[in-house]
Amino acid sequence: MKRTLEYTSQPADFSAPFSPRRRQLLCLLALSPLSLRLQAQSALPAIRVSKLHCFTLRVTDLARSLNFYQTLFGMPVLTRLAGAVSLRIGAGPQFLTLQECQPGETPGIAHIGLSVPDLSVQAIAESLQARGLRERAVPAMSDELLSAALQYWRAASPEAGVFLADREGLLLQLCAPTWCGVDGGCTTLEPASTAGLLQLNDINHFTNYMGNAPAANQFYLDLFGLRYQSYQGPTMPTIAVGDGRQFLMFVGGASEQAPQSPARIDHVSLSVENFDVERILATLTQFGLSARAEPSVTPPWSHWVSMRMPNRGGAEGGTPELYFSDPDGLHIQLQHLNYCGGGGYLGDVCPALP
Repeated sequence: MKRTLEYTSQPADFSAPFSPRRRQLLCLLALSPLSLRLQAQSALPAIRVSKLHCFTLRVTDLARSLNFYQTLFGMPVLTRLAGAVSLRIGAGPQFLTLQECQPGETPGIAHIGLSVPDLSVQAIAESLQARGLRERAVPAMSDELLSAALQYWRAASPEAGVFLADREGLLLQLCAPTWCGVDGGCTTLEPASTAGLLQLNDINHFTNYMGNAPAANQFYLDLFGLRYQSYQGPTMPTIAVGDGRQFLMFVGGASEQAPQSPARIDHVSLSVENFDVERILATLTQFGLSARAEPSVTPPWSHWVSMRMPNRGGAEGGTPELYFSDPDGLHIQLQHLNYCGGGGYLGDVCPALP
């Protein structure tokens, strides 16, 4: 089996060693509020979120993707709706939804769902309005999300909560902790036909590409009352969600110009039981995936390992980060259940964790 290893590092400006204290200072300076508006928003009450809860994959062939994910992970079906199937992650209620693309839509990770304890749709709406977001009708799926920027809409059912699009059109859902795709809980599961080759534990993180990453970081720190927990380079923090083993990451540029294109959810990371790089690569190869030959080209049905080095917060010799691409070329990362985006071989060393 050919193993693809990629050693990732920052540009030369960031390659010199620096102390944790200096690193923290550099991060604080680089990620300070970018406008008076953001500073004013930080004084508003936060919407408290407890976990990364769900996400949607837009796919071109629903039956093919369902077979792919159920065979690989043995995920039971929570709900079946027109053109969509929701699959439980681990013990749940966390889940992913496979939704068939409409004509003209591009496959992708469509949204990030976070659970809100004691969900109150009205309270969330009032908080978003205080931050300058405007309520609107539910947009058509084919609408470009940038046109819905800084707007929110109420979901069709109470437990599904509220959807909002940030300044760059990144779509989030704020839902009840019990939400499983339908109100009232999913008491009847449709088991997968196989136990799966790998066992999922939970959602671990989402990495999002932004035109203005520092502004996005500040927006979500303030909106949800969250904190940084680790750094993958001087200006690449991770934002802890819940107990900190889950996190959000916003990377990209720092343009203060009006966004010209919508933000992109680059990948979702899932935690797995018995994380072992060689075992997982062998399993993925057995399943039919091939080692990626070129980092600049990622075809569907590929796998690869990126080694995050010390100058990006990784271990000496590198912290392995394992990825694969599904039948539509969507990127999924697999990590140890204690991965927090920090140091150590497993990426589980985050001093900021409680």
